[in-house]
Amino acid sequence: MGAPYRLERAAWRRGLTRVAGVDEAGRGPLAGPVVAAAVVLLPGTVIKGVDDSKRLEVEEREHLYDAIRARAVAWAVGVVDPPTIDRINILEATRVAMRAALEGLAVLPELVLTDFVEVHGLECPQRNLVHGDQRSASVAAASIVAKVTRDRLMDDADRAFPQYGFARHKGYATEEHRAALDKHGPCFLHRRSFSGVWELAQGELFPADRMRD
Repeated sequence: MGAPYRLERAAWRRGLTRVAGVDEAGRGPLAGPVVAAAVVLLPGTVIKGVDDSKRLEVEEREHLYDAIRARAVAWAVGVVDPPTIDRINILEATRVAMRAALEGLAVLPELVLTDFVEVHGLECPQRNLVHGDQRSASVAAASIVAKVTRDRLMDDADRAFPQYGFARHKGYATEEHRAALDKHGPCFLHRRSFSGVWELAQGELFPADRMRD
């Protein structure tokens, strides 16, 4: 069925025409950036099939990614790299990415809907929805844009660091990824503050580290 437009329609009826859905991808992985997206849909716009990105197949996400970018009033992404995640923690990095995505929009939102995470310092109202990517089509659209963007970044990372298999697991803690970490140690893209990476990052002589010099 896809994510509903009930919250958007209620806002549109109240005259709020610039409703921004915001979501992130990549809070849990051991490697790679956290990516957030913001999407504003024109009142009355319905994009068939938009849903929580985790409930979609890769081909569906790719198709919807193109449809969302073509039909949205505005969309933008924010990316926070692993060193920053290590420095400020993953929750704050998620907020930074979300704020960057909102600031990158070509229009000024009148209402922001997020997937639970509160974005600090906004000048407009926001609603932080539990399972927002399943309750709001705008948030679901943002989840798709964020997920596809991040997956493509991890495909690029795979070409730079092929020994880890990033294209297959996107940096998540799969058995394959953990085995590669045991063998090669962490590289520049790993989040050294995360359990499972931290123990391996205590030394400074891993070959993968030297690959970025």
